[in-house]
Amino acid sequence: MYTRNWLLYVLLLVSFTAAAQQQEAQDTIYKPLINPSKVSLLQNMDLIANMRFAERNQFVNGTYTGSKFVNEQFRLEIRGKVTDKLYFRFRDRYTRDPITQSIDNISRSTDLAYLRFDPNEHWKIYAGKLCADWGGYEFDANPIDIYEYSDIIEYADNFLTGVGFGWLPNKNQEFTVQLLNSRTKSFYELYDTIPGIDEAKFPFAAVANWRGSFFGGKFQTIWSYSIFKEATQQYMNYFAFGNQLQLKGFRLQYDFKLSLENLDRKMIVTDMVRSQLHSTAQQVRYMSHWVSADIQLSKIVHFAFQGMVDFAFWDGNPDPNAPSKLRTAWGYIPGIEVYPLKDVNLRIFCNMIGRIYRHSDYAKSAFGLTNNDNYRFSIGFVTPLVVL
Repeated sequence: MYTRNWLLYVLLLVSFTAAAQQQEAQDTIYKPLINPSKVSLLQNMDLIANMRFAERNQFVNGTYTGSKFVNEQFRLEIRGKVTDKLYFRFRDRYTRDPITQSIDNISRSTDLAYLRFDPNEHWKIYAGKLCADWGGYEFDANPIDIYEYSDIIEYADNFLTGVGFGWLPNKNQEFTVQLLNSRTKSFYELYDTIPGIDEAKFPFAAVANWRGSFFGGKFQTIWSYSIFKEATQQYMNYFAFGNQLQLKGFRLQYDFKLSLENLDRKMIVTDMVRSQLHSTAQQVRYMSHWVSADIQLSKIVHFAFQGMVDFAFWDGNPDPNAPSKLRTAWGYIPGIEVYPLKDVNLRIFCNMIGRIYRHSDYAKSAFGLTNNDNYRFSIGFVTPLVVL
């Protein structure tokens, strides 16, 4: 009897083992979420969380108005190589309303969504939603690194849909040309009705850019010229000249920017004169000087400073005796930045972001404008965190 029971136990054990092996075999029929043959592609792809977080303490005209925690920037970026000649890049901003735009049919929050094809080491071809290659180091920087933009950059459409071509004759020079939509919204969404001015059938932007490197990279340039067709016979001409001096433990950048606008694209002048002019201002001019300095005090501690001055002119004022300059806007950002980790690009910052707005006597008397100052003290962190 004991022998019979022992044989029964053995048969049951064998049958259970066979069933388990059969079930395991069946489980392997289903494909994993990431095919093993595709895992190697992840080595050619980056997933980057571009973040800037701060605690802000704000003051207006010398009066403390409050404090708050702010997610100042969060832009998720995916970029990588499909083949040795084909690349892609996508970046979306989560700190902007995701509103689909009427011209390019993509969300306003999407910075970049394009493919790049490199026929050889000297040529690049881009297509999709691109960063307009406007020139200047302020605009060329990762947005998380700019605590406050100058007027020209702050009020512009910086990411536009179109195509671009790049030529690299050698490792020290690069020339690019882009043909883009001049805006993401329609003419009538941006501008008030303007008598005698019609919407262009093809509102385009043509951008030419030169990047140069000299003296072993110690001096570099990003210069550009752009022309935008806003409406029939209405254009915007934009010039940007960026220069950088890079020495051991010290970096100095200077940009000069000039925007000549038949129609006030940035609407700064229009907003200032709206009490008297109930339409979009014409013949406006914006000029900007921007400087950035970074001094390495030690391996982990840097002193950083960004400063700017912006001028707004109304050259098309119907009053021939009125001065054209309406406003001067100053900006200053001194701060201390600490890089605590050796292997991670993480920056802890403590700085002051100040703006001073001074209107001309004419602007104050004619349009009721008043001078004002505001500033804030911030402490937080910045990181382009490479997740993958």
